[in-house]
Amino acid sequence: MAKNNHDKIPVQALLVPKPILYFGKFLNRVSPFLASRFAARLFLTPFPYKMRNREKKMDQNSTQHKIIIESIQKEINVYVYGASKKKVLLVHGWSGSGTQLSIIAERLLQNGYSTVSFDAPAHGKARGKRSMMPYFIEAIHQLEKSHGPFHAAIGHSLGGMSLLRASKDRLPVKKLIIIGTANSITAITKNFVRNMQLDQKVATIMKAYFDKKFGEDMNNYSGAVSAKEVSIPTLIIHDKNDVDVHYSAAHEIHQVLKGSQLLITEKLGHRKILGNSGVIDKIISFIEA
Repeated sequence: MAKNNHDKIPVQALLVPKPILYFGKFLNRVSPFLASRFAARLFLTPFPYKMRNREKKMDQNSTQHKIIIESIQKEINVYVYGASKKKVLLVHGWSGSGTQLSIIAERLLQNGYSTVSFDAPAHGKARGKRSMMPYFIEAIHQLEKSHGPFHAAIGHSLGGMSLLRASKDRLPVKKLIIIGTANSITAITKNFVRNMQLDQKVATIMKAYFDKKFGEDMNNYSGAVSAKEVSIPTLIIHDKNDVDVHYSAAHEIHQVLKGSQLLITEKLGHRKILGNSGVIDKIISFIEA
């Protein structure tokens, strides 16, 4: 399949093996309840990308080490890229890795910054089979203590949502940049179920299951819910052609986040946006302002 076509396919539909999709559709016909439990397991299972050539320089030239996040007893793989005392934390999205924002990292190095990033539990080189947003958030807080302070933090997709929640919980960074970030957990579950070609009833059952399993309404982790209590200057970047997260999420977050700036792009999608020179120019300018 041509790369341009890849950019038009949601990440779950692109990465989940077809036999798994077929089995889910079979369960959907038999029992929406059984399909919801199967979907819930899939929802917490990252299916990794193969490392892109553009990421290999960062992978080869960064200092890497594995640490255990004490609060959850899960492993992450940490990348320290560059040696500047002006540090920027990079947080990848679902099924991504610590080198996913490599082009942004390169430009930051050129402008006098070093970066710290990580493979979240069950992502990249970190061990495990299941992961979830709270794992990302706990990793962010521990890295701030062990590798900070950070001048700024940049998050893509789920990484952006995680940074908003961590900032709500007083992550001490001066600037925040979120790219292609979702707003509603309910919307995320609905989109996931649609990408898995299952009935929307499955999404409703799955969301209720997560609420009960984790003892709270998971919408408490939604982007705009966290953003209401964030006062850090924030740049919100989103593309109109993002097939993973509709750009209306950026507007919803912007409306409730005090002092935020909004950059809406076109024809860059959910992933190509991370390597766009114009977008990166804006990020650098925002950080240095």
